[in-house]
Amino acid sequence: MPRLLRTMFAMFSLMLAVLPAPACAANNDPIVLVHGFLGFGPDQFPRSGFLYWGGKGDVAAHLRTYKGPHTVFTSVVGAIATNRERAAELYAQLKGGCVDYGAQHVDSEGNAKAIKCWAADPLRNPQGHPPALYPAWDARHPLHMIGHSQGGTTIRALVELLEHGDVNAGNGELYRGGKVGWIRSVTTISTPHNGTTLRDAVLDILPELGSPLRDWLLADAANWELAPDGARTFNAWANTSPNVVYFSLGTQATETGARCCNDTDRLVAPLQNRYNQYPRNDMFAYYKTYAGEWIVPSMLQHGMGGYTQDAPGRVRIDSRWFANDGVVNTVSMRAPAGHPVRDFDGTPVRGMWNYLGTYRGYDHFDVLGWPNEGPSADPIYERVSDILFAL
Repeated sequence: MPRLLRTMFAMFSLMLAVLPAPACAANNDPIVLVHGFLGFGPDQFPRSGFLYWGGKGDVAAHLRTYKGPHTVFTSVVGAIATNRERAAELYAQLKGGCVDYGAQHVDSEGNAKAIKCWAADPLRNPQGHPPALYPAWDARHPLHMIGHSQGGTTIRALVELLEHGDVNAGNGELYRGGKVGWIRSVTTISTPHNGTTLRDAVLDILPELGSPLRDWLLADAANWELAPDGARTFNAWANTSPNVVYFSLGTQATETGARCCNDTDRLVAPLQNRYNQYPRNDMFAYYKTYAGEWIVPSMLQHGMGGYTQDAPGRVRIDSRWFANDGVVNTVSMRAPAGHPVRDFDGTPVRGMWNYLGTYRGYDHFDVLGWPNEGPSADPIYERVSDILFAL
């Protein structure tokens, strides 16, 4: 996008953000969308016409106009970065300035990791940095944040750093803490709060499997945080803030096995039992190879729908983990283990996770509106919008 257009868009977005709330809305705070692992921004593949949030559609555009106008920002963070790295990038992208990855990212010679910068003031930007999304961001101008997959844990890391900081990371603005009230709500969609056994099945169980997915999972330390053991460590650090309203929703694209007549793919899983989970016909084709009881074409290694382990010192994985959306175990999407959670009853409770339920028939990317045989994602985002703007 040319620099002038980016500047005009930033100024226009800022104007929208301070508009009064539409009739019947309790607030009109901006929404920020945060993508997951291997995600991408709206300008990264412009010729394809394909968006992370919406596929050939546009979730952000729909949210802007649904009972709007509303301000909705689509962020871009590291595709294979850790939660803390992504949180640092998200902070700079929203507020303006250069990313401060913390003291841990300075090498032995004192050189910091390659820096990305955004301009807080588009009119004073001689370096030509892209404009920050929301420089006015503070406790008087809070945000709603919606994260898909790892985007949800990225937001949780950001909340922790905003409120409590990290003295070991240096004295940068993000790590000083004390920024209470900057985030009004957090909504996570298909987020692996407690990790996903996909990482175990693809890496630990089949170390010799030749797969693009395996190569991606090996690419960065983020794969550790996405595994159940790494997620347990992350959950001990990233608290559920008493100052934020949290929502989560789950997705499931597998079914309990049966001898016949369910909606699973019988070509992938012709033999089934009532104990394990199997991929639905409308699940994205590639996920079917590992979402069920066995990794296909192997009959020797369990997939997500049948994988268990109870090794000493590790997170125990039992049959509660079998149901999944092709990427994340549904049980992991509800809330971080040990954190307060309740089923949403129409009245949000601050300081705990309000679970919006499990959307059956949605795989990991149906919920984004990607082209597939699954259901439309629009009703999900409309429901979330109604809840957020009533807070």
